[in-house]
Amino acid sequence: MPVLLDGGVPPQPPPRDLVAVCFTSTMASMSGEGVTEAGSLGEIMEKVSRLEDARHPRWVFWSAQADAYPLIVRGIHLDRCWDIAEAHRILVGGRAADPAVTWATVCRLATADLPRATGDDLFDFAAEHDPGDHGDPQSPVRADGYLRPEAIAGTWQSTPERALAWAATTADTAHRQIAALSEISPRAVSTSQSESAAALLCVELSTTGLPVDRPTIEALIEDSAGRRPDDEAGARRTRAIRDAAVLSHAPGRESTDLRNPVQVRELLASVGVIVPDTRAWRLEPFRDTHPLVEALLTWRKAERIATTYGWHWLDTNIGPDDRLRGAWTACDGAAGRMTAQNGLHNLPTPLRPAVAAHPGYLFVRSDLGQIEPRVLAAVSGDLDFARATRADDLYAPVGVALKVDRPAAKIAVLAAMYGQTSGAAGEALKDLERTYPTAMAYLGRAYDSGVAARAIRTYGGRRIPMWDNPVDAPVATLSSLIAGRGRFARNAVIQGAAAELFKAWAATVRLTTRHLGARIVLCLHDELLVHVPSGAAEEAAAAVDAALTASARRWTRSSAVRFVSDTSIIERWSDAKG
Repeated sequence: MPVLLDGGVPPQPPPRDLVAVCFTSTMASMSGEGVTEAGSLGEIMEKVSRLEDARHPRWVFWSAQADAYPLIVRGIHLDRCWDIAEAHRILVGGRAADPAVTWATVCRLATADLPRATGDDLFDFAAEHDPGDHGDPQSPVRADGYLRPEAIAGTWQSTPERALAWAATTADTAHRQIAALSEISPRAVSTSQSESAAALLCVELSTTGLPVDRPTIEALIEDSAGRRPDDEAGARRTRAIRDAAVLSHAPGRESTDLRNPVQVRELLASVGVIVPDTRAWRLEPFRDTHPLVEALLTWRKAERIATTYGWHWLDTNIGPDDRLRGAWTACDGAAGRMTAQNGLHNLPTPLRPAVAAHPGYLFVRSDLGQIEPRVLAAVSGDLDFARATRADDLYAPVGVALKVDRPAAKIAVLAAMYGQTSGAAGEALKDLERTYPTAMAYLGRAYDSGVAARAIRTYGGRRIPMWDNPVDAPVATLSSLIAGRGRFARNAVIQGAAAELFKAWAATVRLTTRHLGARIVLCLHDELLVHVPSGAAEEAAAAVDAALTASARRWTRSSAVRFVSDTSIIERWSDAKG
């Protein structure tokens, strides 16, 4: 474990005041400190609302994505929660986190062959008489310690007594998880808290949506994809016009299918541009070689908008309230980044002018600066590297320390985190190892774990499993496969920690700006976009910056590493600099 940089602060005690909430198709229930209640969905939601106002407990859900959704859709704000699925992903890693697995994990039961529900299978007669399913029929836990599959399916909770037993088991799972995470480190408990808050935020993001200016987005789509077609024949005519703008530069090749990479390579070769593939970065150097290349690159941008972000996408995903909605997840299953669907995480730059604050509102946009090297300084406990983070641009003092210019210093730091060891980056890496040995040793240990196929844990405690070499891999490729796994691990400890800090920051912003009427509407890598009433924008921007300072202090338990953000108040996403 890295040392605390300035003595830190004492670890926070495990969360208390846990109240589990469970919903099934016929009944809902609550169980926790001073709370034991079963009833209809409406009755329990009303009880949740009153209890939230009165004491802000930490609500326990098997998964906030499913169980908090009916509450949030009803307009009930929840300050805190414990998401069992997200906590399980911290403990174990990966994506799988259903109740059967999470319960078995904290009870230290084998998860390879979990009990399954009976159905129409010929062999289900044997399952119905499985001795493991004997025991108290009013308990969701079987005699062998596993959860009843029918309880997980929600069909077992047919009486208030059973519904309450299920809620009590939910709360018990959370308490067991907290104990297991505490064995890793107090920080792992804190990470699970912020991951749970991120899960709540994901539900809010999916229901709130990203504000857009419909006339602007329609005009931008029309510029790229053509006018909205009346039918499929009209869509084909529009595609043909778009293709003709490229093919006109190669007479005699009008039959080329621009959506076929092989044919596109042949088209380029016909005008003297020989390339091994047709990726955009490969074609960039040939822009001035022949007008066909420029036309093809322009066509690709338009084609992407037409096919992925065209009229069908608009009609499907942008609601009548002019909000773009898609599903959000708090963890990508690897290092732990948030992800989103329907274009929320990869909206093309030409469409960004359409992301606009609604009348009476503004955006507060904030982007973390040089987050990965600053995270490296924090998680490694390297005092010298931490001092470099006091500068607005940490690459400047690193350059001075390495006796190189700023660009060379940046290359060296990025090479260290991404595992590049050849060429100029390799030479710079040697200088880094001499100047910042503690930080480089931290990365080296992660690399060694990856090479050995050992699971790693991030600074916040998230387990990231490694994979074994393919059994049928050619011997000649093994060294490359092993080194690639080492590079992945080397970067994952930084990417994962950066994701943990980002979510801790977002969770803090979510709570500290809510009284202003502000809502987070986008989380993109290291960037937050907050929709806020115009009159409160300045105060919200200050709160966003203050939240970074506070959450970084809690996350690192130190103030030695300085984290910075570029925060601005804008009307449209495209107004943001950088």
